[in-house]
Amino acid sequence: MTLEERTGSFAELGQILRDSLEGNNTKYSGALQNLIETQVLKNPWFTPDNVRLAVSAIAEELTPENIGKWVSAYPEIEDPGSPLNIAVVMAGNIPLVGFHDFLSVLISGNNLLAKPSSRDPDLIKFVAGILTDINPLFEKRIAFTDTYLKGFDAVIATGSNNSSRYFDYYFGKYPHIIRKNRNSIAVLTGDESDNEIINLGKDVFSYFGLGCRSVSKIFIPEGYDPGKLFPLWDEFADIINHHKYANNYDYNKAVYLVNRESFRDTGYLLLKENESLSSPVAVLYYEYYREYSQLSRRLESLKDKIQCITGREYIPFGKAQSPHLWDYADGIDTIEFLSKKIFTGLL
Repeated sequence: MTLEERTGSFAELGQILRDSLEGNNTKYSGALQNLIETQVLKNPWFTPDNVRLAVSAIAEELTPENIGKWVSAYPEIEDPGSPLNIAVVMAGNIPLVGFHDFLSVLISGNNLLAKPSSRDPDLIKFVAGILTDINPLFEKRIAFTDTYLKGFDAVIATGSNNSSRYFDYYFGKYPHIIRKNRNSIAVLTGDESDNEIINLGKDVFSYFGLGCRSVSKIFIPEGYDPGKLFPLWDEFADIINHHKYANNYDYNKAVYLVNRESFRDTGYLLLKENESLSSPVAVLYYEYYREYSQLSRRLESLKDKIQCITGREYIPFGKAQSPHLWDYADGIDTIEFLSKKIFTGLL
């Protein structure tokens, strides 16, 4: 399969997903809509709005222009030679979180052996089905398993800090990318517009804050009143009507009250001053900074724990959950990893 065939297939996949989401009558519209509406029955965090958001973010990136720009940086995948068998262990914290690895393995001319998360098995298999309908040559390139992985040359595994130790033990002898917990943050200057603050709310509340690109902490200048955020975030207040989110809100609020810890309460989100980057569900941490240069040095020292940063000098507010194809998780270039033919004498 040529690179042109591979890129063309994924561009067509993007068009099909866009058409299906827009309500156009495609072969896949009904099935996709059914998946969007029913995933919440298997995973309560996968509400229709969140599944639609995840599919839309992928569909909007899969254009001929974006794909062409992305792969043009890797002339070596034009003729990749004999394909490798790449095992991909997918996370399940947000819908289709494993799609970029799925895409990277196949666009680079390799074979995919995927182990989907038990919390998100249906969506990636649905997308794979569309892709093989577009180009049946992918049928021999894609395999899914719910059991042990075997017969692979390299592995990409995404999970928590705890599961990463398991991954290191079992996959350490293979060429690998093993991803751990990361969090995203926002940096405010203090003079953001109302619209920017509303967009920041999208970075905080999308996917209930469960994604590695979800903003779990904000840095604000000394003297800034975080209470200014509350009126502008009231449009997200309905999030408290989700039972699992509400349970987390109630639990964390109770803990803070019992421990007599200071916090601010919006009725749907708890704001707490804390130096940690990782906040619990329904909690947003904040920290004051005095000088921007000092904060920049601090963030540089924390770069291995940060997935992305939103702010005027960083990713625009509201765009944390819409990474481009060339925005790699943990800053590790997956295509470069897959295209380097240096794997233990295999190539």
